[in-house]
Amino acid sequence: MTLRRRTLLAAIAALPATPVLARSLDASELGVTPNVGDQSAALQDALLQAAAEGRPLFLPAGTYLVTNLQFPSDLVLEGVPGGTVLAASSADPVARISGNTDVTLRGIGFTAGIGGPTGEERGLLEIEASERVTLSQCSFSGSACNGLAIRDAAASIQSCTFFSHALAALFSLDSRGLKIAGNTITDCANGGILIWSSVTRRDGSIITGNSIARIDWKGGGNGQNGNGINVFRSAEVIISNNHIAECAFTAVRLNASRDCQVSGNICMNCGEVAIFSEFGYSGSIIANNLIDGAATGISMTNLDSSGQLAVCTGNIVRNITATSPVNPDTRGVGIFAEAETVISANTVASVAGFGIVAGFGPFRRNVVVTGNTISGVTYGIGVSVVEEAPAGAISVTNNQISGARDGGIVGMRWEDLVEADLQANASRYAQVSVSGNQLG
Repeated sequence: MTLRRRTLLAAIAALPATPVLARSLDASELGVTPNVGDQSAALQDALLQAAAEGRPLFLPAGTYLVTNLQFPSDLVLEGVPGGTVLAASSADPVARISGNTDVTLRGIGFTAGIGGPTGEERGLLEIEASERVTLSQCSFSGSACNGLAIRDAAASIQSCTFFSHALAALFSLDSRGLKIAGNTITDCANGGILIWSSVTRRDGSIITGNSIARIDWKGGGNGQNGNGINVFRSAEVIISNNHIAECAFTAVRLNASRDCQVSGNICMNCGEVAIFSEFGYSGSIIANNLIDGAATGISMTNLDSSGQLAVCTGNIVRNITATSPVNPDTRGVGIFAEAETVISANTVASVAGFGIVAGFGPFRRNVVVTGNTISGVTYGIGVSVVEEAPAGAISVTNNQISGARDGGIVGMRWEDLVEADLQANASRYAQVSVSGNQLG
C-alpha cells in the first residue's frame, strides 16, 4: 500500500461518525419498550426530549401500543420501514400533529391495534393547522375510518403504503397544499385519496405517481364513494401519472372543482365513469390519459349546475361497456361533454354505445369535437339537436370514424335518435355545424 493511500485511509478513519447517527436518540434507551403494555407516556416523553434537543429519535422495530401521541415541532422520528409499528390502544387516534411545523416521520407504521377512532373525518394519524410536515416510507393499515386525516395543513406524503381502511386511505379538508407522490393504496372500502374543501377555494395539491387499486363503495350512494381520487370544491389541483385500477365508481372524480388538471394517468376497469368532471366545475384539463374499461370513459357534465369550461385532448379510451354495474343511469359513452369544451385528438375504440356525445337535451353550449379517431362503436358521434334554451353552438369537424355499426354522426333528442345522418342534414338544426368528417 502506498504512503499516500495509507494516509488517506487513516484520515477517513479519524472522521467523526455520520452526524445524524451520532446525534440520534434511541427510544429503547429512554424506556420505550415494544410488544408489551401501553407505551404512550414513555414515548411521549422521548418525543418531547428529542425535539427539545434538536436530535432525531430512532424507534426500533416492534409494535408499540399507544394512544393520542402529540408529535411536536422540530421532530424527526425514524423507524424501521415495515418493522416499526404504532398501534392504537384506545378509541383515540394513534397520534396527532396539531399547530406544529417541521415534523418528519420516516419508516413508521400506523395501525388500529385494539382501538382506533371512527368517524368520516378521523384518521389513525391526524394532522391539522400545521406546516412542513413530511411522511415517507410510512404505512397505514386497518382503520375503522381513514388511514390519514388532514385539516388545514401543508404536508408531503411520499412512498407510503395504505391498505384496508373502512373509509379512505387519505382524507384532506381545506388543505394548504399537499404533495402526495409515489404511494401505494389498496383495498379501501370507500375511497382512495379525498381532497375536499368546505367552500370552493384554492387547494394547490399535487397528486402524482401513486398506485391505487381495489376501491369499493361500501357506503353506497351514486358517486360520493368508490373513487380512486376525489376532488370536491378544491381548486388548482394537479393529478398526474397515477395508475388507478378497479375502482367501484371512478378513477378520478372532480366535483365542483376549479382549474384542475388530470393528465397522464392510467385508469383501468372502473365501474362507472373513469374520469368525471361534474356539478359546477370550471376549468378542467383532461389530457393524455389512458382509460381501459368503464361504462363511460370521460364525462364533463352538469351545465344545469353551471358545469362548464374544459379541454379533453390526447386521451385513449377503449373497452367501454353498455351499462354500469353500480349506476343504472350511466350509459356506454367514450367521451361526453356539455358546455364550453374542446374534445380533440382523442382515440376512442370498442364502445358498446357512442364514441363521443356532445350535449344532452338543451344542455349543450359551445362544444367543439374535432380531429378524433373513433372505431368499433355502435354510434360514432351523437349530437343533441334539442333547440330550447340554453342550447348553443356545436361543431363536429375532421373526425375519422370507422366501424360504427348503427350510425356515424347522429342527432339526438334527449335519449332518442331523431337524425340518422347528421353530416348530411346538419343544416336542419340551428347552431349545429358538421363538416370534413371521414366515415368508413
